[in-house]
Amino acid sequence: MSLRGTGPIDELAVPSGTTVEEHDLVTDGDVLVGSRSTVEFGLRGRNVALGERTTVEDDIEASGDCRVDTWCTVEGNVLVGEDAYIGERATITGRLMVSGDLDIGDDVTVEEGFEANGWIVVRNPIPTIVFYFIVLSQLLRSGETDAADELAAALADGDEARDPLVIPRGAEVSDDAWRVSTPATVGDDCRIHGNLRAKSVAVGERNTVFGSLRAREGITVGADTVIHGDVTSRGGTVRIEAGARVLGDVSSGDLVVHEDATIDGTLRARGDMRLVQRVAEPDEERADGEAPKSGEQPAAEESAAEESAEEEPEEREPDKQAPDEAGVDDVAESDDEGTDDERAEGTDDERAEGTDDDDGGADEKEAEGAGAGKGEPEEAKTAADGDDAELATTGEADGDKA
Repeated sequence: MSLRGTGPIDELAVPSGTTVEEHDLVTDGDVLVGSRSTVEFGLRGRNVALGERTTVEDDIEASGDCRVDTWCTVEGNVLVGEDAYIGERATITGRLMVSGDLDIGDDVTVEEGFEANGWIVVRNPIPTIVFYFIVLSQLLRSGETDAADELAAALADGDEARDPLVIPRGAEVSDDAWRVSTPATVGDDCRIHGNLRAKSVAVGERNTVFGSLRAREGITVGADTVIHGDVTSRGGTVRIEAGARVLGDVSSGDLVVHEDATIDGTLRARGDMRLVQRVAEPDEERADGEAPKSGEQPAAEESAAEESAEEEPEEREPDKQAPDEAGVDDVAESDDEGTDDERAEGTDDERAEGTDDDDGGADEKEAEGAGAGKGEPEEAKTAADGDDAELATTGEADGDKA
């Protein structure tokens, strides 16, 4: 139990995992009951502490310590795993069994007797809450915060800290109704019997309440919680979370209902009424519509991209496959010049050869005619042939110059 609290017992706090089993209120942590309260259940927890003039109408079972303040009444047995502290003028109608030490005050009534395995000290112990505040306030005033933490750890037996079951001053807790004048908070995974009446009510997730919820202010019903009764707020806002189910009517000032909640009765709101819709997660969208995740493409887009990639020609590297523009121009110019020279030379040669052939043919004809008509000797023919050869040589030289 946390001893260094921020304030008095000002709310009904039901920790997670609390259940009502037949006639007992069961929790794994501590149980702290304010003064002048009435609890018709039995109490089962680790450490149990009762305030002044508190009535418990069934047995008390504490695996740790049990502290019963003055003028308290327990209508049943008290079983304590460790030490017990019983204030003066307390009444126990059953039997008191203590495994450790017993501090007991004056005028204590134990109708069926008591037994303790440790020391039994008869005195008037101070009230439990007062004792806590006196010791811790003294340590804090002197600046011994480490000592205060060690004391709290020692009283908690070094176990893991758990939220206590807190019942405020003047509360009435029974199988019929839980009536408090303070806000009420219920944790997760709880099972509660009775109608819950408080200033405001906040119920956690995965709870089962066999009764109705009524509050002057707002009411919140957590996810996957089942309420076997009505949910009524006098002027506050009622919120019904996703997966919750109300087996009754819902009445409020303003009403906020999730679309996944189930209301078996009617809905009444004097103010605004809103419906909360569920926002789809990316995974759910992909499962429903097969929407692609970020960075992924649909199958159709992927196939189209592949086809377009196949149709496009491969790009060539400019250094290896395409010459520079200047190189292209130089090659073109050299090719043109070579072509012109070849054409000019070929034309001149053809013309020179044709001229020589014509001249030679004419000379031969003249020589033959002269020889046949005049009867000149062969020496004249030889001289004529020499002249023709000179003319041919001169024609070739002119062709080369051209």
